[in-house]
Amino acid sequence: MRETLATIYETKDMTDMNCKTIFKASKLLLVLMLLQVSACTGQVKEKTVSDKTEDEVSDKDLTIKQNTIFPQIHTNLNGMVRQFVRTIHQDRKGNYWFGTNGDGIIRYDGQTLDKIHIVGISPHIRVLEIVEDKAGNVWFGTSDGLVKYDGQKFETFSITEGEKGFDEEIWGLAIDKNELLWVGSIGGLYHFDGDQFIPFPLPNTMVENLEHKLSDKLVKKIIEDKSGAIWLVTDGNGIFKYIKGEFTHLTTENGLTDNNTADILEDSQGNIWIGTYYGGVSKFNGKTFTNFTKDGIVEGIETYNFHEDSNGNVWFTAEGYGVYRYDGISFTHFTTENGLTTNVVQSIFEDNKGQLWFGTWQGLCIFDGEKFVNANEIETWTN
Repeated sequence: MRETLATIYETKDMTDMNCKTIFKASKLLLVLMLLQVSACTGQVKEKTVSDKTEDEVSDKDLTIKQNTIFPQIHTNLNGMVRQFVRTIHQDRKGNYWFGTNGDGIIRYDGQTLDKIHIVGISPHIRVLEIVEDKAGNVWFGTSDGLVKYDGQKFETFSITEGEKGFDEEIWGLAIDKNELLWVGSIGGLYHFDGDQFIPFPLPNTMVENLEHKLSDKLVKKIIEDKSGAIWLVTDGNGIFKYIKGEFTHLTTENGLTDNNTADILEDSQGNIWIGTYYGGVSKFNGKTFTNFTKDGIVEGIETYNFHEDSNGNVWFTAEGYGVYRYDGISFTHFTTENGLTTNVVQSIFEDNKGQLWFGTWQGLCIFDGEKFVNANEIETWTN
């Protein structure tokens, strides 16, 4: 599928859809809606809020407008979330930070659940990534630039001077072992020194027939592996590996399953897990790729949201197919039959209690070891 159903309804997150793709997306959306209707039976729905913004999808073929929000069967943090939580972080003080898809930043400090209001930033920003440095500063990559919280106040940083534009949207955010902040935006890759953004250009090499979703300059995900190498997931141009001043370009020409990569993770064994939009999920051991989707082990060609839990299990989502867990030997597949309200999951996170949180299109849930339950059944403060 050309786009995830989640990104179909996000602002500016889809370009150049063809009719075949739209038909497939509509067909899958209909199936999900039917699943959601059946999941609602006998349960109380929380009040939902209409989305007043129009989500532009394509400037060539079609514009899809979102006028309704799926009913939140699981908690939506006291009605603060209209759509879904796309990223979660718990800082060293124990504060929970929820990055939403259009409702800004929400924090739970152990006493109060608050929606954060930051001067100069729209309350409807999307929060795409959250990281924390050694000093305890929490950094947010958002659709409206970079945000820093130092424990007392919030500070914003703009990549471009003057009026903020599309290039401000930050998807990739990582802090390496030297405490260098890497920033991947629509406009390109940068280092941030605490004061200014320093461009860090990638090689000019491009795959043939590159088809990006947002920008051929975008770096969507950034990680540093155990050897100190930086892995850079691009928008349609495969993956770049950077170490000691040299780049290695991974594409379908040398084993990557798909040049439209979506997510990346290094597990505790040193394996690199790669999720893509059209090629499913694969594992790279440094020499060869194993494509579990092509081998028929994993369903769904669109995979991301990788997370390794404290027991060494690797979790990830397959768009429209729920969640998978890999224990080092085999995969376990979880769907609505295991308690998920929908098979579209947008975030996975483990807190300091060992609880696994899942942000779905229909609210937050927690995995209790066997099944998924409404988060407010376990964490009553989310009511």
